[in-house]
Amino acid sequence: MFRIVVFIISISFSVAIYGQENKDEIAIKSVIDTFFEGLHKGDSTLMKSTLHKEIKIQTTSIDKNGTKILKTDSVEKLLTGVANKNPEHIYLEKLISIDVKIDGNLASVWTPYEFYFNGKFSHCGANSFQLFNNNGTWQIIYLVDMRRRENCDPLKEKK
Repeated sequence: MFRIVVFIISISFSVAIYGQENKDEIAIKSVIDTFFEGLHKGDSTLMKSTLHKEIKIQTTSIDKNGTKILKTDSVEKLLTGVANKNPEHIYLEKLISIDVKIDGNLASVWTPYEFYFNGKFSHCGANSFQLFNNNGTWQIIYLVDMRRRENCDPLKEKK
């Protein structure tokens, strides 16, 4: 009888923990979806709603000479760029996949992507988001993306 009670309690805890992780994963994916919805619509206010006030934003790439570059931008530059997007310009960042890892109030999200400008392929790469659960609200605290124009075919095959 004792073994049955222990088994039932163990199952209950497992279901509760899985349910919380699933709930958090859904909330985290919603934050990422909202971030990109703001980007695609040119809605900086919507994007800002996903960001922590102390976010750090970086981009990495490789220039024509093969030099690896890491550039840090301000949240103001990102939001101003989105807010001032020409209405005729259409941005589409197509996420190939979303991989979410969660530990307590920290989450990491990896999103390989293809970027299209006015319907034409521009570049590909990956985004790495770090999120913080700020007392019940998941917020992006760090965003770094990799941009490249070559070797994008492996991404296209994963669709």
